Amino acid sequence: MEKDEFFIKRIRELANLSYQRDIVTFSDFLNLNEQNIVNDRKNQIPGVEIECFGGYSQAERQMMAFHSDALAFPWEYPITCLKIQPKAVRFSEELTHRDYLGAVLNLGIERSVIGDILIQDKIAWMFCHNKIADYIIDNLDKIRHTSVLIEKVDNPEHIPEPSFQLITGTCSSVRLDALIALAFQTSRSSMVSFIEGGQVFVNGKLITSNGYEPKEGDIISVRKKGRFRYEGVTRQTKKGRNSVKLLRYQ
Repeated sequence: MEKDEFFIKRIRELANLSYQRDIVTFSDFLNLNEQNIVNDRKNQIPGVEIECFGGYSQAERQMMAFHSDALAFPWEYPITCLKIQPKAVRFSEELTHRDYLGAVLNLGIERSVIGDILIQDKIAWMFCHNKIADYIIDNLDKIRHTSVLIEKVDNPEHIPEPSFQLITGTCSSVRLDALIALAFQTSRSSMVSFIEGGQVFVNGKLITSNGYEPKEGDIISVRKKGRFRYEGVTRQTKKGRNSVKLLRYQ
């Protein structure tokens, strides 16, 4: 609780600074739990508008911007997209999200200034705070045993679309615990602790009820597991079970 209170105090400071000076202020990249804390307490932060963005649509880690609703000048989020690729693809390793993030954190960089990391065909797109972009470019030259080249991406719209794994299955009712169990190929009972422990979010909102019924198109995130999109019920089986379709983010 103390950690949450310290966090919300910092958010209020950013909001107050924006209101008093009529400027735009920004948080660092916030995880889903932090975003949920702010959204739940918006009524305690009067006087400013609050917006979120992570560098691209559907980003999980996002910055929050605080500004007056009558702001008269244009502004941009202080987010840079870095493209990281091996110097020699032929001799490069299959690097994971953990490899890229670990290499950056080993430079002494805090997690809060790093956003999402997207990986496709041995190339990674990493979103970070503007203030740390040049430092990463100048100091990160190897990830595990793979030498890399890093450059800024001027137009993040050219980043790859998320790739998905199609998952289908049946469940007696379209409950949150049943869908999560199907998405991650495990039992419903093993997912109870994740839900009740505050590690499951639907469209960025914390959900702690096992019986919650997601709507078609909802994005469900489970901390330390991943996320997926619920595509809905495709048909009813002869035994009355629901045949559902999920798209799990790769």
